[in-house]
Amino acid sequence: MLSRRTAHASEINPFFLSLTMRRLEGRETIDLTVSNPTDLEFPYNEDAILAALSDRRTLRYEPDPFGLPHARSAAASTLGAPASQVVLTTSTSEAYSLLFKLLCDPDDDVLIPEPSYPLFEHLAQFESVRIVPYRLLYDGSWHVDLDSIRRAIGPRTRAIVIVNPNNPTGNYVKRGELHAIAEHGLPIISDEVFAEYNLREVPDRVRSAIEIDAELVFALSGLSKLCALPQMKAGWMAVTGRSERVEETLSRLELLLDSYLSVGAPVQHALSRLIRLGETTRSGIRTRIRANYHRAIATLANSPASVLDAEGGWYAVIRLPRVDTETNLALQFLEEHGVFVHPGHFFDFLDEPYFVVSLLAPEIEFDRGMIELRKMVDHL
Repeated sequence: MLSRRTAHASEINPFFLSLTMRRLEGRETIDLTVSNPTDLEFPYNEDAILAALSDRRTLRYEPDPFGLPHARSAAASTLGAPASQVVLTTSTSEAYSLLFKLLCDPDDDVLIPEPSYPLFEHLAQFESVRIVPYRLLYDGSWHVDLDSIRRAIGPRTRAIVIVNPNNPTGNYVKRGELHAIAEHGLPIISDEVFAEYNLREVPDRVRSAIEIDAELVFALSGLSKLCALPQMKAGWMAVTGRSERVEETLSRLELLLDSYLSVGAPVQHALSRLIRLGETTRSGIRTRIRANYHRAIATLANSPASVLDAEGGWYAVIRLPRVDTETNLALQFLEEHGVFVHPGHFFDFLDEPYFVVSLLAPEIEFDRGMIELRKMVDHL
């Protein structure tokens, strides 16, 4: 009676069970998986944000498939793209859904990086698209395994997804990597939601995939990460490439977007001000993620664990000694030390053990979590 596209495993996660029991028993837990910035005491220009949402123009219904012109201009300014080639979506997730519809027929392939965020699998499944991974490799820093992209491309490959910087490994796509990827002639979907959150300067990083001369490029961003306002539900994507490709693509996107008209008027009228006001929050996030990243390195120095190199984003990857499975180690860390982390397999790390921790966590809690981790690994 129900579609295969929405079928999913329903067994209970052991981490969720353990975490739930701790909370029911009233036991303190340090959560190093937190990802909701609105709960983490970052600075927001609250009064100005609320005022921006009270624009009287929101009382009028002005349907526009691509979004209101002034909102598109505001979004375009964040990517350096022409406003005529930028369209609004409610989120990056919706943008992926639209692009999978646009580029793929059922059972076509899209290449995604691995390790990466697990949402891709669900978004592709909902559109009857097959995900094919290509590898990111680590040799003291992360880089794209270009040979694995070549091997992964098949007769039904319709696009290559890059995440810049990648989540959770934190590596920016380098210019040489992007040029090599573009040589395959496939559409490039570039997820750039974390682009503004660098942990250090990376001279050869790609600022946006629209920099490259390619057949067809989609660059994605939005308020969720750029301004730490996921609840506002406003994202955007720029469409660049060969002029005839862009023209046809925008024509087809217009039909898709006109069928949903999903971005609300209040956030469209407020968009330019929200982006400008967001710099206060962005600055606060940058300060914290950089402090937490260096705190993790310092706390685990000369221990059996090590923090992998990262260039940007909101997460850090910690490699542990091979004394047990990462599932067992993560459960031990939660049950014996009261610290909740993601095991690496959540992000499709092929070898183990790894922990993935959020750099958004309040600095005092993050510091306590790293101290507990040092205690654990010193006794492994």
